[in-house]
Amino acid sequence: MTAVLTWFFGRLPIGWLQLAHNRTRLIAAVAGVGFANLLVFVQLGILGALNGTTVAPYALFEADIMVSSVDANTLTDGSNVARQRLFQALAVPGVADGTPLFIANLTWQREDGTFSTLQTFGVDSEAADFLREDVAARFAPLGLEDRVLIDRSTRGLASGALDDVSPHTPFVFEANDRTLSAIGTVDVGGGFSADGALFVSDQTFMRLFGNRSPSAPNHILLKVDEGIDPIVIVDRLRDVLPAESVKVDTVENAAAADLSYQTTERPTGIIFGFGVLIGVLVGIVIVYQILATDVADHLKEYATFKAMGYGQPFFLGIVFEEAIILAVFGFVPGLLASLGLYAGLEVATGLPMEMTVDVAIMVLLGTLLACAISGAIATRRLVGADPADLF
Repeated sequence: MTAVLTWFFGRLPIGWLQLAHNRTRLIAAVAGVGFANLLVFVQLGILGALNGTTVAPYALFEADIMVSSVDANTLTDGSNVARQRLFQALAVPGVADGTPLFIANLTWQREDGTFSTLQTFGVDSEAADFLREDVAARFAPLGLEDRVLIDRSTRGLASGALDDVSPHTPFVFEANDRTLSAIGTVDVGGGFSADGALFVSDQTFMRLFGNRSPSAPNHILLKVDEGIDPIVIVDRLRDVLPAESVKVDTVENAAAADLSYQTTERPTGIIFGFGVLIGVLVGIVIVYQILATDVADHLKEYATFKAMGYGQPFFLGIVFEEAIILAVFGFVPGLLASLGLYAGLEVATGLPMEMTVDVAIMVLLGTLLACAISGAIATRRLVGADPADLF
């Protein structure tokens, strides 16, 4: 390792030699940095899962524009929209087609007493072209009473429980005092507010949720004429529809606004964001303690260098060298431990815990920066020190 670092730094790796001199302290320091990395990775992983499950439902729809209640911050909250807004929108030049979208959570209690919450989407059985291709291909038969498409990735279901589902071998279950027949499956996955998804026709939706009215959907989905920029139609719709009761935006912008609200205003997103900050602070404190102790232990050596004419940049270089070594050595076990923890959390929670290259690089750069800050703070003691006073 000394030879490699000598080649890398172009000089004798004094920082590495000081760290390696006390193996116990080096192992403790690496473990501390690795633990801080683990904290940051876990918080970022859960935050990434929150972000992914927030925007994933929007990808289920093949629409250009979404009309929602003015108080709707997410896909599932806010007031309902009057169905008459659909007819007003269809009269706007450039709007090709539209359909109401109904959303509600359905609690499904299985025979073994366990529960799953299914985020239920109700769409007109003749408006399948507003749904993602794989959902639309199976949607037409849902015009029959109490026929549904169920999420094969529903959290809480036994592995393979829905493998044989088809129109000829439906999966029959009861929910909200209705007997439902799942004639097909889709792959959506659970999130923070539901364990899976369920697709039904608007008529089946009304039978499942007796308190809902067909005249008050959650959102209205619109398609624009080919070749027209949806932003242009959004501006036209905003001039026609009452701004005091509805808001209009592209589906992409609606998803981005939902994500921003979830991560910056909802407690869950704020907590995970603070978790990342705490992990960074833990890493800075741990590395600072190690480097400050190392500086104190080698004051006489530093005093000798200072008496020989070496300046503060030289000492910063040594401590930064130690900081970089600790950052890299701590990052590797932190990354490996995080990959194992991601896999375990994904199995246990059903949330999409994904380690991306971008996240790994960002954490590595953040670790290097945090360690460099710690190193800069740790060398302050040497700035105004007199070599004669250090012996």
